[in-house]
Amino acid sequence: MSGKPSVVDIGEKTPVPRRASASGLLKVPSAVIDIAHSGEVSKGNVKNSAGIAAIMAVKNTPSTLPHCHPIPIEGCDVKWENTPSGLKCLVTVKTTAKTGVEMEALNGVTAALLCAWDMLKPHLKNQKGLYPGVSITEVTVVTKDKGSA
Repeated sequence: MSGKPSVVDIGEKTPVPRRASASGLLKVPSAVIDIAHSGEVSKGNVKNSAGIAAIMAVKNTPSTLPHCHPIPIEGCDVKWENTPSGLKCLVTVKTTAKTGVEMEALNGVTAALLCAWDMLKPHLKNQKGLYPGVSITEVTVVTKDKGSA
């Protein structure tokens, strides 16, 4: 190992259908969950806007994660669930490629959660402009399939 940055050579691999899902949680007070669920805040519809942020992040993963290959995105689905502790996001990505899409799914879910946080900021800040009790947690790959996407 040289320690220098590189991209894994996938030239000899055969493209196959692939799918990956990632999820994460934006922990917020219960009153803010209701605000997000109602749809509109001053910046617009939280879940719709954050869903668009997820799709953009999925498509642009190689721009922010330099070791990821640019791959064709054949599908991206964003789902939201209100939980007792916050807003849970699930991003599922599909492709037919030589490499998996789990990093795209992770990138999508984190972008969605960051966008939701940004849109909900006026309802999350305290008098000092801080966000007590607010966090992005439980970001993980939920599923990863190869050959059956």
